[in-house]
Formats: sequence, C-alpha cells, structure tokens
Amino acid sequence: MIDLSAIDLAALLPFILIGFAAQLVDGALGMAFGVICNTLLVAVLGVPPATASARIHVVEIFTTGASGLSHLVHRNIDWPLFLRLLIPGVIGGVLGAYLLTSLDAEVVKPFVLGYLVLIGLWLLIRGLLYPPKIAKPKVVAPLAMVGGFLDAAGGGGWGPVVTSNLLVQGGEPRKIVGTVNSVEFFLAVAVSAAFVWHIGPEDILGPTLGLIVGGVAAAPVGAMMAKRFSPKVMLVLVGIVLTATSAFGLYRALV
Repeated sequence: MIDLSAIDLAALLPFILIGFAAQLVDGALGMAFGVICNTLLVAVLGVPPATASARIHVVEIFTTGASGLSHLVHRNIDWPLFLRLLIPGVIGGVLGAYLLTSLDAEVVKPFVLGYLVLIGLWLLIRGLLYPPKIAKPKVVAPLAMVGGFLDAAGGGGWGPVVTSNLLVQGGEPRKIVGTVNSVEFFLAVAVSAAFVWHIGPEDILGPTLGLIVGGVAAAPVGAMMAKRFSPKVMLVLVGIVLTATSAFGLYRALV
C-alpha cells in the first residue's frame, strides 16, 4: 500500500523542475530528455549515475506516453513514418537490452557522440544558411534499429540519433519530432519492462515521481512549441541542442 503521507513535496520540487525542463526541450526538439536529466541529477543534485539512469528509464515511459498523446492532438505525427520506425526501433532496443552485459558501450560511446557533434553542426549550418527543403526520409528502418540499440545499450540515443538523421534527410521538423517522440514510448516500454517489474512503489514515490510529474506536465507545452516553430528555427535549435549536449558528453567520455 502506498503511503501518500510519506511524500515530501518540498524535496520533490527540484526533481519536478528538472523533469519539466528536460521534457520541454525533448517535446519541442525531439531529443535530450535523458541527457539533461542525467546531467542535472548527477552534476547538480549529486545522485549516483546508476541510480539516475534507472530513474530516467522508468520516467521516460510516462513522459514519452504523454508527449506522444500531445503530438497526436497537435497532428505532429507522420503515421507511415511512425510504422516504419516502430518495429525496427523496438527490435533494436530489445537487442541492445539483451547485449548490454556483453557489450562495452563506453568504447563505442565517444565515436557516436563525435558523429552527433558533426550532425548537430551540419543542422545548425543548414538552418542558418540554407532554406530547409522538405523531402521524405529514405533511410528509416536501419536508422531506427541502430537508434533503439544505442538507446538500450548505451543508456540513451534514440532522439539524438533518429531525429537528427531524419532531419538531415529533409524530413519536416515538426512531423519528425512528433513521430520520433511517439515511437519512443513503445521503445521505452520494451527496454524498461524488466526494470519496472522489479521497482517498488516506495521508490516511485521518491525523486522518480517528481521527474514524472514535471515531465508529464511539460509534454503538452513541448508539443505545442514543436507545432509553432518554423522549420528554419527548429533546425537551428536542434543543431544547437544536439551539438552542445553531444560535445559535453564527448568531453566527459574522454576525460
């Protein structure tokens, strides 16, 4: 039985604010929830990295579900693209979860982050110098499988890998963000199922609950922002966020 009197709202407030800020960026730009949460939890609040990662994986089930529904309401989802991403993304996520124990993700991580820094810079340049040309992305299924695999095996990467590469192929920014966010819900459920079965309600009542409350509250706002931003502005913002977060992660991985 969950004891609601055990909830300390004052202690939860920092986690609510972190969840809100991270999901606001993720819902609007299609990436960075895990990176922002991890950075603030570990660097600012002093949460152990393993604990922070476990909480974020549980929280993403709730935040991606709310974000997907919000993008559905704002008609930000490209359904043919959604179906092309869904199955290979989940397969990649499940494979990543199974291989996590045998794969040294820390060896691969710097190369992936270096690649994402270059993609972020290219998106920034495209947004600033060239009018965006909308085209249907052609490479989808392999991209989804790689993104799902890296997300499970490396503790994150679905949004940065999939969103950025679909945008590079010329996808309409708000549709790409809405579709990638919506598919991420199913990915989060698939790779987090085992962990959810083992987590106790008292742990959910702690900081994890604060992240869920903040993230779910921000989801409708992020979806609305994605709908209102012009393609040019979204490319610039995605380029800035992807370059900054990937460069920071690359620095931490190499130091």
